[in-house]
Amino acid sequence: MMEWYEVGLALMGLLMLLIFIGLPIPFAMAAASLPFLLNIQGLSTSMVSTELKLWGVWIDYILLSVPLFVFLGELIGRSNIGPNLYRFMHNGIPIRGSAAYGSIGACAGFGAVCGSSMVGSLTIGGVALPEMIKLGYDRRLTSGVLAAGGTLSVLLPPSLILLFYGIVTDQSIGRLFMAGVIPGLLLASLFVLVVVIWARLYPTHVPEAEHVQRWSKKAMLMTVGPVILIGAIITISIYAGIATPTEAAAVAAAVTLLLAFWVGGLTKSAFIDSIMATMRTMGYLGFLLSAGVLFGFVMNYYQIPQQFTSYFLAFDLSPFVVLMCVIAFYIIIGMFLEPVSMTFITLPTIYPLIAASGYDLIWFGVIYTITMEIAVLTPPVGLNLFVIQGIGRKHVSIGDVIVGSLPFIAMMIILLIVMISLPQTALWLPELMK
Repeated sequence: MMEWYEVGLALMGLLMLLIFIGLPIPFAMAAASLPFLLNIQGLSTSMVSTELKLWGVWIDYILLSVPLFVFLGELIGRSNIGPNLYRFMHNGIPIRGSAAYGSIGACAGFGAVCGSSMVGSLTIGGVALPEMIKLGYDRRLTSGVLAAGGTLSVLLPPSLILLFYGIVTDQSIGRLFMAGVIPGLLLASLFVLVVVIWARLYPTHVPEAEHVQRWSKKAMLMTVGPVILIGAIITISIYAGIATPTEAAAVAAAVTLLLAFWVGGLTKSAFIDSIMATMRTMGYLGFLLSAGVLFGFVMNYYQIPQQFTSYFLAFDLSPFVVLMCVIAFYIIIGMFLEPVSMTFITLPTIYPLIAASGYDLIWFGVIYTITMEIAVLTPPVGLNLFVIQGIGRKHVSIGDVIVGSLPFIAMMIILLIVMISLPQTALWLPELMK
């Protein structure tokens, strides 16, 4: 029988080879798992166990929240709720740089109702980027603000990354969502600080205060109200123990659908597009989840996570050094894999090591999510970089987006330092839930 490290190296090597030759990651994970699964069980038994494991993924109650949150985000992205929020944040702030601050505020507000970084960048960026360029904002600042602003959707609840993290590590989804609130608001504040410093260093990059449009109370309510209501349904119902994440997602999706038609100007064709986009996203995520189950089964059968943890701890490294190694590993691998795939490929092996080092897994969920935010801003596979460059192809180059994102990445690193130095920043709200 092969040793655990031989299986681990062969499994990861085969996976990387299949990804390198262009096989989609879900199929690559499944294909890499199959030879070892056949070695464990034989053909007939492997077929039955594979069917049972895949079926188990698709009927998992917690996972029902994933398509609901995705659908919710698609509805907002295809209605006027997101764009209207940006226009209000921009026009309602009579100060220099209001469009940049408005973009960050709108991304934070959007993050409170949508768990997808890419959808956040697409929705707010699609409206804000041409507007900011027309107003005279520097291309690099504009693209950096919007690429980084989208990452707030990953940290503020409901976050799909925190949701998947909770599923893989078997942690409370509600506590994870609460753990992301204060760090998410802190990160938004740090992003604002970047704009303030940028405006001081390069005054010509940020135009003077634009003409402020007066908003009636009714217009303000119709613009901000839907976002506050949807965010409150998700956060308060989970925080107060009224609903599970799945129940909160279902109610929030139903309310979002009504609001999207009522105040968001959602058309019938856009509604159908939302359903189709959700189905496409879930087709990918569903296969990824299913392949992740097979991949995890093989690793657990050969005790790869447990043996890896024992082997690593045998070096008698301090918990801090272990944590630094893990963060460095994720920042490096994040340059080549997108966050959801990374979660299912690497996390089953890494989180036992973190737990054995004495760290709180709820707290590490925030640390992990911040590193995923860095991952979507680092080339060559930084998703948000290409989303913003794709939106503003006529205005910005990929180089502009990368350079513009660097100060915001620095702020994420500062947030990591704060989280490591002051764990209660993330744990205070979850502890109130007990």
